[in-house]
Amino acid sequence: MRPIVEYNDYRVYMADFYEERKRTSAFTWREFARIAGFTSPSYLKLVCDGKSSLSRVAMNRVAVAMGLVGYEIDYFEAMVNFVNAQKDDVKKEYLDKMAAISAANKVRLIDENAFEYYESWRNPVVRELAPMMPGAMPGEIAKKCCQTVSAQEVRKSLNFLENAGFLKQTRENVYEQTDKAVAGSKEALPFAIRMMHREMGRLGIESIDQFNAEDRHVAGVTLGVNREGYEEIVKELEACRKKIISIAASCGKLDQVYRLNLQFFPLSKKVKGKLEE
Repeated sequence: MRPIVEYNDYRVYMADFYEERKRTSAFTWREFARIAGFTSPSYLKLVCDGKSSLSRVAMNRVAVAMGLVGYEIDYFEAMVNFVNAQKDDVKKEYLDKMAAISAANKVRLIDENAFEYYESWRNPVVRELAPMMPGAMPGEIAKKCCQTVSAQEVRKSLNFLENAGFLKQTRENVYEQTDKAVAGSKEALPFAIRMMHREMGRLGIESIDQFNAEDRHVAGVTLGVNREGYEEIVKELEACRKKIISIAASCGKLDQVYRLNLQFFPLSKKVKGKLEE
């Protein structure tokens, strides 16, 4: 079984623990619940299935039942609070605690780099811009960004991107991308990408007044749909996004970084039943 710090979702960790114990012994959900001190034999299975959540009291009992000790208990409790949190700022607080526990024990937190990558617009922009400007100093890269950013911030971003493996420096101040796409685990990315969508959404709003119409494209339509229509439109948007990525990948010499936001969201609640005239 993987070390606990390679997990971002306590339900996945608990399920893996159960499967590991079951593989090596006659372990059952009833036995798991009994060891943790719960009267309901199905409670922990419901938690792992996402139908229930661990409380602050329950998480310590479960941690002990799984044989966690020292920093592992602290990490598990932070992970429970991270997953259970409803607000992104609270999630970030517990994510930082998980990263601190990992660092203090010289263990790398899986997807910590993905979270830091998506935390600011600077990282993806510098990742795209630096390879276009071989030999450029951080201050020169900073001047090419449409948003205000200092040379020190660009240098910090370059160091992070190189250390995390997003960029590779082939010669002094000459970079190339290690991969065309950035990916992380399915447990980590939803929260991390929400941060980036929020950041890029703000920049999208500012672009309306910041750039001339010939340098940016902003369009929209308000329409009524049902669930079937919604799902079909989402498929079309996803196909369009992939087509655009393909077009960008086939470009020759690159000279500018753009951002595409695809937003399709409700403006009303669902109307149930037919309205009477």
